[in-house]
Amino acid sequence: MPILKSLYDTGSAFAKAALPIAGFFNKKMKLGSQGRERSWDILDTKVKSTIPKIWVHVASLGEYEQVVPILEKLNRKKYQVVLTFFSPSGYENKKNTQLADVVCYLPIDAVSNVSKFMGLVEPSLAIMVKYEFWPNYLNALKSHKVPTILVSGIFREKMSFHKWYGSWMTSSLEAFDHFFLQNESSLRELKKLGFENASVSGDTRFDRASQLIERDNRIPALEKLINGKPCLVVGSSWPKDIEVMKKWLVGNDQTKEIKVIIAPHEVHEEKVTELENSLPFDTLRWTETKIHEKLLTSNKSVLVIDTIGLLTKIYSYADVAYVGGAMGNSGLHNILEAATFGVPVVIGKNYDKYPEAGKLEDLGGLFSISNAQDFADTVNKLFEDDFLREKTGMVCGHWVNSNTGATNHVLEQLKTIDEELITS
Repeated sequence: MPILKSLYDTGSAFAKAALPIAGFFNKKMKLGSQGRERSWDILDTKVKSTIPKIWVHVASLGEYEQVVPILEKLNRKKYQVVLTFFSPSGYENKKNTQLADVVCYLPIDAVSNVSKFMGLVEPSLAIMVKYEFWPNYLNALKSHKVPTILVSGIFREKMSFHKWYGSWMTSSLEAFDHFFLQNESSLRELKKLGFENASVSGDTRFDRASQLIERDNRIPALEKLINGKPCLVVGSSWPKDIEVMKKWLVGNDQTKEIKVIIAPHEVHEEKVTELENSLPFDTLRWTETKIHEKLLTSNKSVLVIDTIGLLTKIYSYADVAYVGGAMGNSGLHNILEAATFGVPVVIGKNYDKYPEAGKLEDLGGLFSISNAQDFADTVNKLFEDDFLREKTGMVCGHWVNSNTGATNHVLEQLKTIDEELITS
């Protein structure tokens, strides 16, 4: 379908030109636009032409976490790792990661950008994560005969490959030497597209989550604040998540029976202040407790986290965890980070695109709520019934532990490309 391909290329070129303008109207787009402009300087100054490169691309923070177990095993003495992000929420959080040598935004999938990127990076291997399918980049990898794999891939019936307007992109999937898929349904969908070079390895996020429980997760200040009381951790919340639990939070603040820790998805000042103002009672701020330690003995029931990088440790203090994103359409955040600590998980209603949530619900470790009454009933029952809470928590911990191993499948395949590519 040359016409559709031509339209895509025209649209990509337009997006490349329009992104700086869009940045005037949207803060997130501004970050992405300015970051992509800097990408060329980063690549030009940091990529070493004398060392073979491994290009790893992820969409955002969640996909980065999926590929961490693999990044940790790549041989940095022999290869230089170039890590690219599509979204600001991923790049801005992980631009200083020590797991890659070069970190930048992925330039828009315009033909001119792709040619320039491939010329600067000259990858010897490409690793894509989940469902990052940029046709011009994939076609370039294919034409340059760069070994390419997909990690923790997902294919669904409703993806654009099955639509009249997106079927032309199917040929770009020929760039992949192997597809490591999360589940059998993805394998079936991929076979419908004509590809057999795939296997169900599982989701590397389970491996990443299982690592969390092995590290030191202590936060002494939280122990002082919680002071032996039951604790609800609300992770990666959005306004619609807070709205559905607001009535319960007000009631709990009156009794102060349960400590609540809220870690919003967006932690810049404007959003944190907006969250605080949405609650009709006073809350604590994490950074303020670090400055004024006496606040840790406050009788306030809610602590708002205004710092990134703490949530996975905070989950270890939860008796019940609410994972945000599914009350609205922003996307469910990572439930494994909470489940790995043997904590019952509560989420919103919109999780159809997240098979792991449906599976954990079927097993009895996860509860989906649709409204404020659902939230209150579910959370109250979990806190009041010790046996139910402990039982569902055990289900969650066992589920994570029993689904590890996807990383090893990928590493074995990478060793066939180069035995020295992976460190022991």
